[in-house]
Parts: sequence; structure tokens; C-alpha cells
Amino acid sequence: MNKVILYYNFAEVDNPDNFCREHKRKCQQLNLFGRVYIAGEGINGTLGGAVEQIEQYKQYLWSLTGFEKTEFKEDEVVECPFVKLIVKTRPEIVTLKSKTPIDLTKEKGKYLDPQEWKEILSTRDDIQLIDVRNNYETVVGHFEGALCPDIENFYDFEEWVDRSNLDKNKKTLMYCTGGIRCEKFSVLMEKKGFKDVLQLHGGIINYAKTVGGAHYKGKCFVFDDRLTVPIEEEQKEPLGRCAISGIPCDTYINCHNMDCNRLFICSEEAARKLNGCCSESCMQSVRCRPFDAENIYAPSRKWYQYYGENEWLDIRQKRQKQTIQSEKGK
Repeated sequence: MNKVILYYNFAEVDNPDNFCREHKRKCQQLNLFGRVYIAGEGINGTLGGAVEQIEQYKQYLWSLTGFEKTEFKEDEVVECPFVKLIVKTRPEIVTLKSKTPIDLTKEKGKYLDPQEWKEILSTRDDIQLIDVRNNYETVVGHFEGALCPDIENFYDFEEWVDRSNLDKNKKTLMYCTGGIRCEKFSVLMEKKGFKDVLQLHGGIINYAKTVGGAHYKGKCFVFDDRLTVPIEEEQKEPLGRCAISGIPCDTYINCHNMDCNRLFICSEEAARKLNGCCSESCMQSVRCRPFDAENIYAPSRKWYQYYGENEWLDIRQKRQKQTIQSEKGK
């Protein structure tokens, strides 16, 4: 049995580069896979591995100064949904790019625990509820009545708020997958004059594990091979639509044309029709992943998972010829 953990902690890191090197070494020793981002403001990670190794990692992180109270969201999985380990530094552990100074090692927003959140959604209608996730996440699932901005990146949220005409005097609730985006954005909204901003502690994942799927419709997008996890209890029909056929669907694939690699919702029928590609033009590319009609939703991998060096060199040469011919035809 394996486990996946999702976690973050805003705590001062004096030397992010050294911290990163030591952290990567520890993850490698424990044979863990996933992504960990480190900055002067803290750590943000999602890792997978054997149950015992995950527990050792948790004890390791708790032993570090400033990270003693790190909270982990955990899922048991049969197979680890990661194939490689990425541990690197970033300017921010969750990228907002705001010009407004925010120091979450000193500033904190206000929380609602899952039960409080559930009760407010059950009894109050004088709130504005904001989904602080990207459009490709909200399209497959969200809380009932939520505002779901049509944006592709978290750092676009500030501009959206500035032009949204939201009522700054109205109680504002916000949520995201695991809580980290709300940590930063709730403080920013308070700095912009919003009087009563509350965030769902631990995000959708913690809510579902604590009180179930009440008031939530659909699934939750996650950033690993699973791509989505069920939240709504006894969901009858997908919220999303196949990007090709338009039929109800909430299963994502990456376009099999590796020069495109677009992440899109795709039904089995449409995937078979276009060999896992998002368009007929992509289907004509010579740089396509092999399509397995018996395993349509298998996770996408890099070229070296499918081809040998010589085979890939031949494909690259064919692609160059294809590009030249295309340019001549313009």
C-alpha cells in the first residue's frame, strides 16, 4: 500500500537553496516521488510513496524548526501517482505575483473548519462564495453557488477581484483544493478592504474527509496521475463536457501530440476517434505518443517512456521535414 500526502507551511526559510538540497536528499533516501517547492516563505509539497517512508518523511519535516505543526492531507493509493521527484526553489511556494506585500509567516487569515463551513452553506444565503482555483479545475467540480472565475492561473485572481465588483462589506467565503491558495488570497483581499473574509481550513480535500460531500457538486481536480478524485456522494452525471464531442464527461487526458500536450476533457469515444489527440491536425503529427485503445486514460509520460534513442531521433527528423513542408505550403 502507498500513500499520497498534500501539505504546506508558511515558515521562514533562511537559506532556501541549502534547505532544498537537504530536502531533496532526504526524499531520495526515502524513495519518495512528487513535487516539493521551497521559498523563503516556506514549503509546499505533494509526495507519494510507501506508507512507512511517508511516515518517516512526516517525522522528518516535523523535526525542522518552524515546521513542527505542518498539517498533512493523506490518501491511500494502490500505486504511487508520481513517476519522478522534483524538489526546487521558487520565489513563492504558491505564485500570486502581487505587488501588495504579503508575509504569511506573520499574517494569517480567518478559518472555518469543515463543519462550520457546512453549516454556513446550509443556513445562510447572504454570502459571496469564491472558488480560488483555475477554470480547468472548477469545470469538473465546485461548491453549489460558487463564483468560478474563468482564469487559467492563480496569479490572475487579483486582476479578477479588482474588476469583479464584489461587495466588500458582504461575508466572503473562499476555498481551494488543499488550502494554500486561500491562505495567501484571503490576506490579500483583507488588504484590499474586504471586511469579513473566511477560508475553508484544509480545502476541499479536508472537507470531504471530515464531513463528506455535502453542498459539493462533482469531483476535485488534483495535480498527480489521478487528475480527479470523487467528492460528491452518489454523483449522477459529470459536470464537465468532452471538448471534442460535447457529451457529459469529467475525465482528463493530455493530447497525444507531444508538441501540443494540451490537457482536456475527453470521452472514450472521442479519444478513440482521434487517437488521444485534441484535434485532427494534432493527430497528423509524427511526434505522437502511442495510443492504447484498451487503456485510454493511462497517464501521459515523456518521450523516453515510449521510444528508444534511435527511434526518437528518427521521429525528430520526420518532424523537422514535416515543419519544413508546412512552412513551404504557407
